Amino acid sequence: MAKPLVVCDNLVKIYKVADLEVVALQGLDLEVVSGEMMAIVGASGSGKTTLLNILSGLDLPSAGRGIVAGYDLTRLSEEQRTHYRRFLIGHIWQQSGRNLLPELTVLENVEMPQLIGGYAERQRIQHSYELLEMIGISHLANKRPEQLSGGEQQRTAIAVAIANKPRLLLADEPTGELDSITAADMIIQLHTLSRELGLTIILVTHDAAVAAAADRTIAIRDGRTSTETVRRDAPVANISNGTPGVGARFIAPGSAVIGLSRETHQESVLIDRAGRLQLPKEAVERIAFNGRAEVRIAEDHVEIWPLTVETNGAT
Repeated sequence: MAKPLVVCDNLVKIYKVADLEVVALQGLDLEVVSGEMMAIVGASGSGKTTLLNILSGLDLPSAGRGIVAGYDLTRLSEEQRTHYRRFLIGHIWQQSGRNLLPELTVLENVEMPQLIGGYAERQRIQHSYELLEMIGISHLANKRPEQLSGGEQQRTAIAVAIANKPRLLLADEPTGELDSITAADMIIQLHTLSRELGLTIILVTHDAAVAAAADRTIAIRDGRTSTETVRRDAPVANISNGTPGVGARFIAPGSAVIGLSRETHQESVLIDRAGRLQLPKEAVERIAFNGRAEVRIAEDHVEIWPLTVETNGAT
Protein backbone atom coordinates (compact mmCIF):
# COMPACT_ATOMS: atom_id res chain seq x y z
CA MET A 1 0.00 0.00 0.00
CA ALA A 2 1.33 3.44 -0.93
CA LYS A 3 2.19 5.76 1.94
CA PRO A 4 -0.46 8.51 2.22
CA LEU A 5 0.52 12.08 1.37
CA VAL A 6 -2.36 13.47 3.46
CA VAL A 7 -3.43 12.13 6.85
CA CYS A 8 -6.24 13.65 8.90
CA ASP A 9 -6.57 12.05 12.32
CA ASN A 10 -9.63 12.96 14.41
CA LEU A 11 -9.71 16.55 13.12
CA VAL A 12 -11.95 18.91 15.08
CA LYS A 13 -12.67 22.53 14.22
CA ILE A 14 -14.83 24.76 16.40
CA TYR A 15 -15.64 28.34 15.44
CA LYS A 16 -16.86 30.87 17.99
CA VAL A 17 -19.54 33.22 16.71
CA ALA A 18 -20.57 35.74 19.37
CA ASP A 19 -21.59 33.51 22.31
CA LEU A 20 -22.14 30.45 20.14
CA GLU A 21 -19.78 27.63 19.24
CA VAL A 22 -20.14 26.13 15.77
CA VAL A 23 -18.58 22.69 15.29
CA ALA A 24 -17.46 22.46 11.65
CA LEU A 25 -15.44 19.23 11.94
CA GLN A 26 -16.25 16.52 14.49
CA GLY A 27 -13.39 14.03 14.51
CA LEU A 28 -12.77 13.68 10.80
CA ASP A 29 -10.40 10.95 9.56
CA LEU A 30 -9.01 10.86 6.04
CA GLU A 31 -6.07 9.50 4.04
CA VAL A 32 -5.06 10.49 0.49
CA VAL A 33 -2.20 8.83 -1.39
CA SER A 34 0.19 10.57 -3.77
CA GLY A 35 -1.08 11.01 -7.30
CA GLU A 36 -4.71 10.49 -6.38
CA MET A 37 -7.51 12.75 -7.60
CA MET A 38 -10.16 12.84 -4.90
CA ALA A 39 -13.49 14.67 -4.82
CA ILE A 40 -15.22 15.81 -1.63
CA VAL A 41 -18.99 16.22 -1.61
CA GLY A 42 -21.50 17.15 1.05
CA ALA A 43 -24.25 19.57 1.95
CA SER A 44 -23.49 23.21 2.68
CA GLY A 45 -22.09 23.50 6.19
CA SER A 46 -20.88 19.89 6.31
CA GLY A 47 -17.23 20.94 6.74
CA LYS A 48 -15.83 20.67 3.19
CA THR A 49 -14.34 24.16 2.90
CA THR A 50 -13.15 24.05 6.51
CA LEU A 51 -11.17 20.92 5.68
CA LEU A 52 -9.60 22.58 2.62
CA ASN A 53 -8.69 25.66 4.67
CA ILE A 54 -6.89 23.47 7.22
CA LEU A 55 -5.04 21.48 4.56
CA SER A 56 -3.99 24.69 2.81
CA GLY A 57 -2.50 26.14 6.01
CA LEU A 58 -5.05 28.98 6.10
CA ASP A 59 -6.65 27.70 9.31
CA LEU A 60 -5.72 25.56 12.31
CA PRO A 61 -7.74 22.65 13.72
CA SER A 62 -9.06 22.95 17.26
CA ALA A 63 -7.97 19.36 17.96
CA GLY A 64 -6.60 16.33 16.18
CA ARG A 65 -3.78 16.12 13.63
CA GLY A 66 -3.39 17.06 9.99
CA ILE A 67 -0.22 15.91 8.23
CA VAL A 68 0.66 16.71 4.61
CA ALA A 69 3.92 15.51 3.04
CA GLY A 70 5.39 15.10 6.53
CA TYR A 71 4.34 18.57 7.71
CA ASP A 72 2.31 18.50 10.93
CA LEU A 73 -0.07 21.41 10.36
CA THR A 74 -0.65 21.89 14.09
CA ARG A 75 3.04 22.45 14.88
CA LEU A 76 4.37 24.71 12.13
CA SER A 77 6.22 27.91 12.93
CA GLU A 78 5.24 31.00 10.91
CA GLU A 79 8.30 30.50 8.72
CA GLN A 80 7.47 26.84 8.13
CA ARG A 81 3.82 27.67 7.43
CA THR A 82 4.84 30.28 4.84
CA HIS A 83 7.15 27.77 3.13
CA TYR A 84 4.40 25.13 3.22
CA ARG A 85 1.80 27.42 1.63
CA ARG A 86 4.29 28.73 -0.94
CA PHE A 87 5.80 25.47 -2.18
CA LEU A 88 3.77 22.47 -0.98
CA ILE A 89 0.24 23.64 -1.77
CA GLY A 90 -1.52 24.98 -4.84
CA HIS A 91 -5.02 26.43 -4.60
CA ILE A 92 -7.78 27.07 -7.14
CA TRP A 93 -10.87 29.02 -6.07
CA GLN A 94 -14.30 29.00 -7.68
CA GLN A 95 -14.22 32.76 -8.25
CA SER A 96 -11.66 33.57 -10.96
CA GLY A 97 -11.09 36.98 -9.32
CA ARG A 98 -9.42 35.20 -6.40
CA ASN A 99 -7.07 33.26 -8.67
CA LEU A 100 -5.70 35.96 -10.98
CA LEU A 101 -4.44 39.54 -10.63
CA PRO A 102 -6.41 41.61 -13.17
CA GLU A 103 -3.62 44.08 -13.89
CA LEU A 104 -1.17 41.34 -14.94
CA THR A 105 -1.03 39.31 -18.14
CA VAL A 106 -1.49 35.56 -18.17
CA LEU A 107 2.28 35.06 -18.29
CA GLU A 108 2.88 37.54 -15.46
CA ASN A 109 0.23 35.87 -13.31
CA VAL A 110 2.00 32.52 -13.70
CA GLU A 111 5.33 34.18 -12.95
CA MET A 112 4.12 35.85 -9.75
CA PRO A 113 4.27 32.85 -7.38
CA GLN A 114 7.72 32.02 -8.74
CA LEU A 115 8.86 35.60 -8.19
CA ILE A 116 7.70 35.41 -4.57
CA GLY A 117 9.41 32.03 -4.33
CA GLY A 118 12.75 33.54 -5.30
CA TYR A 119 13.23 32.05 -8.77
CA ALA A 120 15.45 33.89 -11.27
CA GLU A 121 13.76 35.79 -14.12
CA ARG A 122 14.95 33.54 -16.96
CA GLN A 123 13.87 30.45 -15.04
CA ARG A 124 10.47 32.00 -14.27
CA ILE A 125 9.73 32.91 -17.87
CA GLN A 126 10.83 29.56 -19.26
CA HIS A 127 8.85 27.56 -16.70
CA SER A 128 5.76 29.75 -17.17
CA TYR A 129 5.76 29.20 -20.92
CA GLU A 130 6.19 25.46 -20.38
CA LEU A 131 3.16 25.39 -18.08
CA LEU A 132 1.02 27.41 -20.46
CA GLU A 133 2.03 25.12 -23.31
CA MET A 134 1.18 22.06 -21.22
CA ILE A 135 -2.27 23.44 -20.42
CA GLY A 136 -2.85 24.59 -23.99
CA ILE A 137 -3.07 28.35 -23.54
CA SER A 138 0.42 29.59 -24.49
CA HIS A 139 -1.20 31.69 -27.23
CA LEU A 140 -2.89 33.72 -24.47
CA ALA A 141 0.34 34.61 -22.66
CA ASN A 142 0.00 38.37 -23.27
CA LYS A 143 -3.74 38.61 -22.59
CA ARG A 144 -5.18 40.01 -19.39
CA PRO A 145 -7.82 38.12 -17.36
CA GLU A 146 -10.64 40.38 -18.58
CA GLN A 147 -9.88 39.28 -22.15
CA LEU A 148 -10.30 35.59 -21.32
CA SER A 149 -13.33 33.33 -21.18
CA GLY A 150 -14.26 31.65 -17.90
CA GLY A 151 -12.62 28.41 -18.98
CA GLU A 152 -9.44 30.20 -20.05
CA GLN A 153 -9.30 31.99 -16.72
CA GLN A 154 -9.57 28.71 -14.82
CA ARG A 155 -6.91 27.10 -17.02
CA THR A 156 -4.65 30.04 -16.20
CA ALA A 157 -5.53 29.54 -12.53
CA ILE A 158 -4.30 25.94 -12.79
CA ALA A 159 -0.96 27.14 -14.19
CA VAL A 160 -0.67 29.70 -11.36
CA ALA A 161 -1.52 27.07 -8.73
CA ILE A 162 1.16 24.61 -9.91
CA ALA A 163 3.82 27.19 -10.81
CA ASN A 164 5.93 26.35 -7.76
CA LYS A 165 5.57 22.58 -8.30
CA PRO A 166 3.36 21.80 -5.27
CA ARG A 167 2.77 18.27 -4.01
CA LEU A 168 -0.94 18.90 -3.34
CA LEU A 169 -3.48 20.89 -5.36
CA LEU A 170 -6.66 22.00 -3.57
CA ALA A 171 -9.62 23.14 -5.65
CA ASP A 172 -12.78 24.61 -4.11
CA GLU A 173 -15.65 24.28 -6.62
CA PRO A 174 -13.29 24.94 -9.56
CA THR A 175 -16.03 24.28 -12.14
CA GLY A 176 -18.80 26.13 -10.31
CA GLU A 177 -18.87 29.06 -12.74
CA LEU A 178 -18.30 27.01 -15.91
CA ASP A 179 -20.72 25.41 -18.37
CA SER A 180 -20.81 21.61 -18.49
CA ILE A 181 -18.59 21.26 -21.56
CA THR A 182 -15.91 23.63 -20.23
CA ALA A 183 -16.11 21.98 -16.80
CA ALA A 184 -15.56 18.54 -18.34
CA ASP A 185 -12.57 19.87 -20.25
CA MET A 186 -11.07 21.28 -17.06
CA ILE A 187 -11.50 17.98 -15.20
CA ILE A 188 -9.75 16.15 -18.05
CA GLN A 189 -6.92 18.68 -17.74
CA LEU A 190 -6.62 18.07 -14.00
CA HIS A 191 -6.57 14.30 -14.55
CA THR A 192 -3.78 14.71 -17.10
CA LEU A 193 -1.71 16.83 -14.72
CA SER A 194 -2.24 14.36 -11.90
CA ARG A 195 -1.04 11.52 -14.10
CA GLU A 196 1.89 13.31 -15.79
CA LEU A 197 3.18 15.28 -12.80
CA GLY A 198 2.26 12.87 -10.00
CA LEU A 199 0.15 15.71 -8.57
CA THR A 200 -2.28 14.89 -5.77
CA ILE A 201 -5.59 16.71 -6.16
CA ILE A 202 -8.41 17.24 -3.67
CA LEU A 203 -11.41 19.10 -5.03
CA VAL A 204 -14.70 20.12 -3.46
CA THR A 205 -17.69 19.89 -5.77
CA HIS A 206 -21.49 19.79 -5.89
CA ASP A 207 -21.38 18.49 -9.46
CA ALA A 208 -22.07 14.74 -9.70
CA ALA A 209 -20.32 14.62 -13.09
CA VAL A 210 -17.14 16.00 -11.55
CA ALA A 211 -17.38 13.57 -8.64
CA ALA A 212 -17.87 10.69 -11.10
CA ALA A 213 -14.62 11.60 -12.87
CA ALA A 214 -12.51 11.50 -9.68
CA ASP A 215 -10.59 8.39 -8.65
CA ARG A 216 -12.38 8.45 -5.31
CA THR A 217 -15.21 10.50 -3.82
CA ILE A 218 -15.61 11.15 -0.09
CA ALA A 219 -18.91 12.39 1.29
CA ILE A 220 -18.72 14.50 4.44
CA ARG A 221 -21.75 14.69 6.73
CA ASP A 222 -21.93 16.63 9.99
CA GLY A 223 -18.17 17.22 10.04
CA ARG A 224 -17.12 13.59 9.52
CA THR A 225 -16.26 11.42 6.56
CA SER A 226 -19.40 9.43 5.87
CA THR A 227 -19.06 7.38 2.69
CA GLU A 228 -16.47 6.61 0.05
CA THR A 229 -17.23 5.95 -3.62
CA VAL A 230 -14.53 4.50 -5.87
CA ARG A 231 -14.58 4.21 -9.65
CA ARG A 232 -14.46 0.51 -10.51
CA ASP A 233 -11.64 1.12 -13.01
CA ALA A 234 -9.59 3.11 -10.48
CA PRO A 235 -7.16 1.64 -7.92
CA VAL A 236 -8.56 1.65 -4.39
CA ALA A 237 -6.19 3.94 -2.52
CA ASN A 238 -6.99 3.20 1.08
CA ILE A 239 -7.83 -0.48 1.55
CA SER A 240 -6.49 -1.44 4.95
CA ASN A 241 -4.20 -4.38 5.68
CA GLY A 242 -6.74 -5.91 8.04
CA THR A 243 -6.19 -3.56 10.98
CA PRO A 244 -8.94 -1.16 12.09
CA GLY A 245 -8.72 2.45 10.99
CA VAL A 246 -9.19 4.57 7.92
CA GLY A 247 -9.86 2.26 5.03
CA ALA A 248 -11.77 -0.43 6.93
CA ARG A 249 -15.00 -0.43 4.97
CA PHE A 250 -18.55 -1.75 5.06
CA ILE A 251 -19.59 -2.43 1.46
CA ALA A 252 -22.97 -0.96 0.54
CA PRO A 253 -25.00 -2.43 -2.34
CA GLY A 254 -24.81 0.67 -4.53
CA SER A 255 -23.98 4.36 -4.71
CA ALA A 256 -26.95 5.70 -2.81
CA VAL A 257 -25.44 8.82 -1.26
CA ILE A 258 -24.20 10.84 -4.24
CA GLY A 259 -26.22 9.13 -6.94
CA LEU A 260 -23.45 7.55 -9.02
CA SER A 261 -24.17 4.39 -11.00
CA ARG A 262 -23.36 1.16 -9.19
CA GLU A 263 -22.19 -0.21 -12.54
CA THR A 264 -19.26 2.23 -12.59
CA HIS A 265 -18.78 3.00 -8.89
CA GLN A 266 -18.70 1.12 -5.60
CA GLU A 267 -19.82 2.92 -2.46
CA SER A 268 -18.66 2.12 1.07
CA VAL A 269 -19.53 3.38 4.54
CA LEU A 270 -16.32 4.63 6.19
CA ILE A 271 -15.37 3.39 9.65
CA ASP A 272 -13.03 5.67 11.61
CA ARG A 273 -10.25 4.64 13.97
CA ALA A 274 -12.62 4.60 16.92
CA GLY A 275 -14.97 2.22 15.11
CA ARG A 276 -17.61 4.88 14.38
CA LEU A 277 -19.61 4.95 11.16
CA GLN A 278 -22.50 6.94 9.75
CA LEU A 279 -25.38 4.96 8.35
CA PRO A 280 -26.74 6.37 5.08
CA LYS A 281 -29.73 8.66 5.64
CA GLU A 282 -31.81 6.30 3.55
CA ALA A 283 -31.22 3.51 6.10
CA VAL A 284 -32.02 5.74 9.07
CA GLU A 285 -35.20 7.02 7.41
CA ARG A 286 -36.44 3.54 6.42
CA ILE A 287 -35.66 1.71 9.67
CA ALA A 288 -36.71 3.01 13.09
CA PHE A 289 -33.50 2.75 15.12
CA ASN A 290 -34.65 5.48 17.56
CA GLY A 291 -31.06 6.28 18.46
CA ARG A 292 -30.12 2.74 19.50
CA ALA A 293 -29.04 -0.43 17.71
CA GLU A 294 -28.08 -3.98 18.59
CA VAL A 295 -24.76 -5.11 17.09
CA ARG A 296 -24.28 -8.79 16.30
CA ILE A 297 -20.81 -9.99 15.33
CA ALA A 298 -20.68 -13.03 13.07
CA GLU A 299 -17.58 -14.81 11.74
CA ASP A 300 -17.20 -12.64 8.64
CA HIS A 301 -19.61 -9.73 9.06
CA VAL A 302 -21.38 -7.42 11.50
CA GLU A 303 -25.17 -6.98 11.68
CA ILE A 304 -26.96 -3.87 12.98
CA TRP A 305 -30.51 -4.38 14.27
CA PRO A 306 -33.14 -2.01 15.71
CA LEU A 307 -33.56 -2.79 19.42
CA THR A 308 -37.33 -2.76 19.19
CA VAL A 309 -37.56 -5.30 16.34
CA GLU A 310 -37.10 -9.05 16.61
CA THR A 311 -36.22 -10.46 13.17
CA ASN A 312 -34.61 -13.50 11.62
CA GLY A 313 -32.42 -11.83 8.98
CA ALA A 314 -30.04 -8.97 8.41
CA THR A 315 -31.34 -5.41 8.07
